[in-house]
Amino acid sequence: MDKTITVLVVRQVKHSLYKKYIRRSTKVHAHDEQNECREGDKVIIEECRPLSKNKSWRLVKVLDR
Repeated sequence: MDKTITVLVVRQVKHSLYKKYIRRSTKVHAHDEQNECREGDKVIIEECRPLSKNKSWRLVKVLDR
């Protein structure tokens, strides 16, 4: 898809019984207007109005290449 990036969002949750932290991840599609992102970049995204069926996030800034 043109002008679309897939961002892996990782979070840590505490297991209710064992009290151990577990990594959970979610993939979200975000709009990249200038096609400036490459694989492996760390980015900041923000929520916006729905741009398509699956895309309701927008790229704000590329932090690290």
